[in-house]
Amino acid sequence: MVTARNPIKDKVAFAGVATTGFRRDGGDVTEGALALRACIDAVCDAGLRAQDIDGICGSQPHPAYVQSALGIPEVTWFAQLDIPFAAQVMAAMNAVYSGSCDTVLAYHGVYRNAFNSRAAANDPFRRLSPALVAAMAGAAPMPESIAGAAGYASWASRYLHDHPKASRETFGYIALNSRANAAHNPGAAKREPMTMDDYLSARMVRWPLCLLDMDLPVDGADAFVITTAERARDLAPKPVLIHAATFGAVDRNEEDQMPSLDRSGQQIAVAALRAKSDIWLDDIDVYFPYDGFTTIAVNWLESTGWCDPGEATEFIRDNWDDAGGRMLINGSVPVNPHGGALSEGGTQGSGHVREAILQLRGEAGERQVPGATKALVTPGGFFFNAQGMVLRTDGA
Repeated sequence: MVTARNPIKDKVAFAGVATTGFRRDGGDVTEGALALRACIDAVCDAGLRAQDIDGICGSQPHPAYVQSALGIPEVTWFAQLDIPFAAQVMAAMNAVYSGSCDTVLAYHGVYRNAFNSRAAANDPFRRLSPALVAAMAGAAPMPESIAGAAGYASWASRYLHDHPKASRETFGYIALNSRANAAHNPGAAKREPMTMDDYLSARMVRWPLCLLDMDLPVDGADAFVITTAERARDLAPKPVLIHAATFGAVDRNEEDQMPSLDRSGQQIAVAALRAKSDIWLDDIDVYFPYDGFTTIAVNWLESTGWCDPGEATEFIRDNWDDAGGRMLINGSVPVNPHGGALSEGGTQGSGHVREAILQLRGEAGERQVPGATKALVTPGGFFFNAQGMVLRTDGA
């Protein structure tokens, strides 16, 4: 059941944003240091001080650490939530609207660890703790399990089986689009050119997904200041309003139990977002589908309604800009202009949200979409973490 009720529409806004940028190896730096750097810069971007923050929401490190390290005198609300990052945004939005606090510092840090980086596994300061290794020991090892990353490879295989028009090149176009866009993002981890031949010859990890189908383990952080739209209008940066936001999940929300690609959290999130929003695809200036795996972005194109199920291959080709080597929907709407998780780095959605804000503030540099006033962001995958947000400028 989807409700159209949305009393919070346009009442909460982003008033500050900052990023450290993302690197494959950030050097001798801690996860906490990265998050704090982004947090300080976001508060400064909003023109505020530590004492103006009374709510904190993030992933890693814990909000109590952030409060103490930044010297924020008092908070009346905090939360530490799982990814993707729209979960933090929605929690902060609801806290501000309910009056639990007035101004939230929301952040997300990413840090290479031994489980997702060979270089990190060789670094004694980045290795998994013995307690965490012990806790993970009870999980079924791959390939016997399709939990986590293996689940996306399995459903990518199912997509190719169900849709004869699709091929590995369908996923390859998503990777090429991200890389071409990342070339214009100085904060992206991977900016060198990539061809379809490069994609097709990349090391296979689990068919049909290769190394270039998967997001990059990186070091870095994003941070945001979220407050009432009224207060945001009194601050120096151009406010970006949260027009609508939602989660989406079905009852069979595990990798091996999901009914089909036509019934996943993506469809629920889209239905709820459409019901709550006055803005939809014909109004959108820039689109941000989550691309932690290429197959996720392919399915978001179909789930949101840019094209019908199974038609993503033809849709991408019909909207491919040969000169730029990237997707431009209807010749004008870019897709993940910052390079997405595949080339900027695996930010679990915070990069998508940050780039949407920069685009709507007119501060995206070479990547700027002229006159952008509305953005659609769809973070998350298929199973238990599909999300969606419509953001807009004030008065748009």
